Amino acid sequence: MAQARASAQPESSRLPPFTRRLLLYSFAIGVVPPIALIGALAANSQFLLDYVHVITGGTWTGFDLFMGLVMTRVLRSLEIPQRVEVAKRLTPTTFFIIPSLAATAITSGIYLAQSMGKFDLSSPWIIAAGIVVFILTAQGFGVFMPNGVRIFIELAKVKPDTAKIAKLNMRNIRLAGSQAAFQLVIILIMAHLAIY
Repeated sequence: MAQARASAQPESSRLPPFTRRLLLYSFAIGVVPPIALIGALAANSQFLLDYVHVITGGTWTGFDLFMGLVMTRVLRSLEIPQRVEVAKRLTPTTFFIIPSLAATAITSGIYLAQSMGKFDLSSPWIIAAGIVVFILTAQGFGVFMPNGVRIFIELAKVKPDTAKIAKLNMRNIRLAGSQAAFQLVIILIMAHLAIY
C-alpha cells in the first residue's frame, strides 16, 4: 500500500512527460545560433556574420509575427482546457529557441555594425536601434521567460490553476505581437543603415 502511494505521488506532482522532451529539443535547437555566431566570428567572415544576423533576426521576427497574428486568433477560439494543452507544448518548445535567436540576432547585429563602421553611438539611428533592442530584451528576459517559468511551476502542481496557465500563455503570445512591431521598426533602421 505504502509502495503504491510512493509511486503515485511523483506521478501527480510532476510536469507532463512530454515537457522534458520538448525542453531538450528546444535546448538542442537553441544552442545552434550561438555556435553559428562563434563560428562566424572565429572565421572573421563578414559574409557569415551577415548570414547569421539575417537568418536569426528573420526567424525571430517570423516567430513573433506568427504568434501575434495567428496564435492569438487560434487561442481565442479555444476553451480554457484546450488553451492549457497548447501552453503545455508551446512553452517548453519555445523556451530556449526564441531567447537564443533574439540574443544571437542582437549580438551579431552589433558586431556587424562595428565591422561596417556604422556603430556610431552619436548617430540617432544607432540610438534608436539601441532603444528598441533594450525594449525587446527587457520584454524577453523580464516578461517572456519569467512567465514561462511560472507556467512550468503551475504545471508541476498536483492541481494546476488552468486559468492562470492560459492567462500567462496568452500574455506571452500577445507580447510576441508587440515584439514583432518593434522588430519591424528595427528592420527599418537596419535598412537605413545599410544604405547610408
